[in-house]
Amino acid sequence: MPFRHPQNAPTQEELELTLSAHLVELRNRLFKAAFSLVPGSIVGFILSGRIIHILRAPLPTDKPLVALGLTEPFMIQMQVAIVVGIIVAMPVILYQFWAYISPGLTPSERSAARPWVPLSMFFFALGVCVAYFILPYASGFLYNFQSSDITLMLTAESYFSFITTLFLAFGLVMEFPIFLVLLSKVGIISSKRLEHSRRMAILGIVVFSTVITPGADFVSPIVMAIVMYTLYEVSIVMIRLGGR
Repeated sequence: MPFRHPQNAPTQEELELTLSAHLVELRNRLFKAAFSLVPGSIVGFILSGRIIHILRAPLPTDKPLVALGLTEPFMIQMQVAIVVGIIVAMPVILYQFWAYISPGLTPSERSAARPWVPLSMFFFALGVCVAYFILPYASGFLYNFQSSDITLMLTAESYFSFITTLFLAFGLVMEFPIFLVLLSKVGIISSKRLEHSRRMAILGIVVFSTVITPGADFVSPIVMAIVMYTLYEVSIVMIRLGGR
């Protein structure tokens, strides 16, 4: 007797159509997220002169930033504009991510996770503020290694690459508690499991902070590790209060 599929089992064609529909949906969501960077990037490019002046403030006034290439000043303004565009477009980016994954959740999971989506923007902005706060200490630490034999000629490209990486790293790291809370809402982790994994989490946080922070200063990874561990403990409390 030939094998017959169960009545409700999807056929190969239906599976291919479903996969194709998911890929099309993912492409559309990525396109909308990328397009949402344009307005903020335009505003960031217009205000790039003032923003560069603010970001340069933590450096000593007698240490000018050097541009070694003809296109470097323009590329720095573009880099600053794109980062501003990412920060401004973060609500749209997070909404597109939520709109893509929410159909795969149950109604109870969607209702439990929905309030945390707007909070992610606040945590991202808080991470950028923390990065700006530690910037003078990180740059001052590195400047102290100058000597009579070594004079630091800081290029604008290296400095603003350091800043943008630092800002984005801290902004994304501040999403850490929301990520853990959402995992608890769908039943993947619990507060007891996080408590039992605290030692491994500390080791992972130290390694991650060392790798993700730019430069070779000790200030940035130490502050990031402290922030991440604090967020880890806060996440345990929040998950426990949520009944998990």
